[in-house]
Amino acid sequence: MRIAVRFTVLACLLTLFAAIPALAGKLEDIKARGALVAGVKDSQRPFGYVDEKSNQIVGFEIDLMQALAERLGVKLELKPVTSSTRIPMLTQGAVDIVAATMTHKKEREDQVDFSITYFMTGQKLLVKKDGGIKSVADLAGKKVGSVKGSTSEQNVKKAQPDTTVISFETYPEAFLALKQGKVQAMTTDESILVGVKNSDDKPEAWDIVGEYISPEPYGLGVAENDSKFRDFVNLALMDMWTKGEYQKIYDKWFGKDTKDYIPLTWKMELWP
Repeated sequence: MRIAVRFTVLACLLTLFAAIPALAGKLEDIKARGALVAGVKDSQRPFGYVDEKSNQIVGFEIDLMQALAERLGVKLELKPVTSSTRIPMLTQGAVDIVAATMTHKKEREDQVDFSITYFMTGQKLLVKKDGGIKSVADLAGKKVGSVKGSTSEQNVKKAQPDTTVISFETYPEAFLALKQGKVQAMTTDESILVGVKNSDDKPEAWDIVGEYISPEPYGLGVAENDSKFRDFVNLALMDMWTKGEYQKIYDKWFGKDTKDYIPLTWKMELWP
């Protein structure tokens, strides 16, 4: 009987020791692999999209991820995600981190952890110029397009219960529906709408309208309960801000000389 108990204890200990590498943490996994695997958008200018000339995914969030990879001394590997797949891909371990215009919301905290805010915006509407829609109040009895898995779906319905929300997989699909008259407005974060509008052959045909439906602070998504990796990400973001590296990346994609100009009017949280 004692021998059986000893074997049982030994088996448990072996199982525990075998599990230790898996519990080492994301930082150790990334360094051992030699690559940071980031989930990013590939159709959302200027945050993440495929450049026609290079056929590579480029954008604001890609440059942020490159800066993180350089601090780790590893290469950057990109995996495309959508609003509906970004959290599942993170929780399933397909990516190490998500940089995909993801708003930090309380209801997402039971699935993933978030970095400090790295981009601040707010939800608005994209409509046809002179189409009669100036605010969310004008959406009563009309259809509005958004994307699956986004907070925009819920926010616009709360702000205007009498609207019908039609959800698409990507923002280009939602914009196509707007151009085809299948929806009368498209809603998401203003920063995204700027890129969508300017991606059109005739951007002057569209307007971004209304007051902010909701504030939208973006956070980088990381796996739950790995404070070492989350701290690394937060400290890296703050280091980029204090050294001016963040501002250079921001100006590259949102500065006055860009097509998608959005003034930098907020400051990153900095820990003492």
